[in-house]
Amino acid sequence: MKTAVTAPRATADRDAVRVPVRRLTVLSDADCSLCAFLSDWLRRQPQLVPLEMVPAGSPEAARRFPGLDHRATLDEITVVGDAGQVYRSAAAWIVVLWALREHRPLAHRLSTPAGARLAKGAVLAAAKWRGSQQHRSGWGGSGYRRADGWAYDPARGWAYTSHTSPACDDGSCPTG
Repeated sequence: MKTAVTAPRATADRDAVRVPVRRLTVLSDADCSLCAFLSDWLRRQPQLVPLEMVPAGSPEAARRFPGLDHRATLDEITVVGDAGQVYRSAAAWIVVLWALREHRPLAHRLSTPAGARLAKGAVLAAAKWRGSQQHRSGWGGSGYRRADGWAYDPARGWAYTSHTSPACDDGSCPTG
């Protein structure tokens, strides 16, 4: 079934109209707590089309998808189909929902013109929340970031790893 969210890039050996999508790769910002939560949720869902999570902007993502703008993948969810289709923003979420057994009917509803407006609104709301987390300061105000010493493991979640900068070896680093 062809929907409004398909934006295939046909290749010589595969035609997205007649060849089904067999796998989707989800690129999302692993340094974003909301993105990490949603990636973990996606992993636990029954999938009709296998989803593979790859951190956006990672060496693995660059190796697999050299033609993508990897800076842009850090700003918005990007999904790549096995035939080279690239979905971004609301279309990416719709195709990810389409891959999930329990959420495919919702994906079909969101692929209508009215549903697409709702999906776009949800993505914009998530982006606004995510932006507010990146700009807040103080206790618990920002998302977990690798640069701050946090590491995400899908099995264990976020964990703080003590790291010191060479500039802080003498204990003179500012604390706030």
